[in-house]
Amino acid sequence: MSGPSPALSEQEADSRKLWAGKSILVGVTGGIAAYKAAELVRTLRRRGAAPQVVMTRHAEHFITPLTLSELAGRPVLRDLFLDPSACGVPHIEVARSADLALIVPATANIIAKLAWGLADDALSTVMLAVRAPVLLAPAMNPSM
Repeated sequence: MSGPSPALSEQEADSRKLWAGKSILVGVTGGIAAYKAAELVRTLRRRGAAPQVVMTRHAEHFITPLTLSELAGRPVLRDLFLDPSACGVPHIEVARSADLALIVPATANIIAKLAWGLADDALSTVMLAVRAPVLLAPAMNPSM
């Protein structure tokens, strides 16, 4: 059995250079596709990025914060007011540090919140302060 082709190794090296040291905000919402966020977080970390997961309470019906925390290598932000002794403002710090923000899956609910500037949970509040490029992966029933 032979090893990977040189082109694949070169491609992997280029990918690692692209992602190395980048802070990637990964927003996870409450849709059935939320489980796919685990593979995304794992891949980002493998490529040298530093994913920071922010998830909604509804996302916890589909995937656990523990799973995403272990894959990201850091705690998941779920609540803005869990630790009153924490220094700084978590949602602002997470937003400022992001080189890229991804929302996977992007439910109709979070898309509407972003469009109208609503902030009633950790993810929507963080997203109001993000200045990095934002990519949404819409995922909802086709009739929606």
